[in-house]
Amino acid sequence: MNVSLSTWLLTVVALCVLVAVDFFIGRKPHDVSIKEAGIWSAVWVALAVAFGLGLLAFGGGKPAGEFFAGFITEKSLSVDNLFVFVLIMAKFAVPSQYQQRVLMIGVLMALVLRAVFIAAGAAIISSFSWVFYLFGAFLVWTAWKLVQDARKDSHDEEYEENKLLKAVEQRFGVADRYHGTRLWVEENGRRVMTPMLVVMLAIGSTDVLFALDSIPAIYGLTQDPYIVFTANAFALMGLRQLYFLIGGLLKKLVHLSYGLSIILGFIGVKLVLHALHESGVHVPEISIPFSLGFIVLVLGVTTATSLWATRNQRNALPADEDPDPDPEPASQQV
Repeated sequence: MNVSLSTWLLTVVALCVLVAVDFFIGRKPHDVSIKEAGIWSAVWVALAVAFGLGLLAFGGGKPAGEFFAGFITEKSLSVDNLFVFVLIMAKFAVPSQYQQRVLMIGVLMALVLRAVFIAAGAAIISSFSWVFYLFGAFLVWTAWKLVQDARKDSHDEEYEENKLLKAVEQRFGVADRYHGTRLWVEENGRRVMTPMLVVMLAIGSTDVLFALDSIPAIYGLTQDPYIVFTANAFALMGLRQLYFLIGGLLKKLVHLSYGLSIILGFIGVKLVLHALHESGVHVPEISIPFSLGFIVLVLGVTTATSLWATRNQRNALPADEDPDPDPEPASQQV
């Protein structure tokens, strides 16, 4: 799909306007209700669907199918990322009314970092076709690691700060409490970071690790940088509302990691087949319609089996031993 510079600029400007509107609406710290999160989650999904239909009208079925396959894959991977966001919020004891501001800035940082990864990926792919073998092998390895983590029930672990974040904290210092939405304050004549800035950096830097599997995954569905960028953008820009909408339900998605491992493994195989085909080996390639259908089917089955398993587990226990009572909204959990 040939995308002109003007189209790129128009798309970036439109996304910036949407981000500005989202920031304006959520600028005042408050507890996000399920209703508010649901409405805005629906709005972001509707905007993504409208964009995909626009691609269908002006670019044809192939780019539209690639966009929807990429968007659904990135969205499903971002749901798994919400587990880590919940751990980060709990680790830093973020007040509920400030959580949306943390997520908003964190998502903006993630968008910038993803753009860098996407540009780097496009440059590498255009110069070295063998990188598809590397991407494919990495995704298969990531799929296996997801299965191993799921067996260990890794979502019950605590968040551990990475070395970069610890170095930044040591260099600049951190205030002992939150100061509203302020990022820097004066303490004892020294300018130090607030916990608000630290948690924003934690979420933004954590997304670098998430991008290591999500970017190769979407390049396994399309090699068009425009579609890769827009699919990532729409998936990330609704992440804040999704956090508050399903935050209390995340523990019910007990099979999500297994579903994601199947999807990543599938895309990894698809990448290897594509690489072999590019090398002149006569092997079948997996079409985008089949990929889209497979991804939707796996997610649907995973969600259904997760809810069935958690419901049976809950019904098997006496009421006073219920391990997962009616969940509160994510904004009330920490």
